[in-house]
Amino acid sequence: MPHAKTSYVCLPCRASYKQPYAGAPERVCPRCAEPLIHVGSAFAAPRRRDAAGWRVLSVLLNAGVRFHKSCCGGPGYRPRTLTEVRERMGYARRSAEPFAKALVRRELP
Repeated sequence: MPHAKTSYVCLPCRASYKQPYAGAPERVCPRCAEPLIHVGSAFAAPRRRDAAGWRVLSVLLNAGVRFHKSCCGGPGYRPRTLTEVRERMGYARRSAEPFAKALVRRELP
């Protein structure tokens, strides 16, 4: 039976690759040979020239946020703009909530 496809990302190249997920072998970018980041099967990459979108993605991935499907089908809320990221960063600092948890909040209190 074939393995389900999942997405891997190279932040320096702004590239995304769908590949079969077969455990945890390290994948490398075919462009730069740097390690790829496993982001999950519910991921949609920004366009390569969308610098702001890739900055948002970089913040999410560096905070440990991924795009795995949940019981309801999608990964849940993820900020799409730098403004949304900044709002959630501010909330995390004020409330002492972990940054990764604040990033995936749909609504801020």
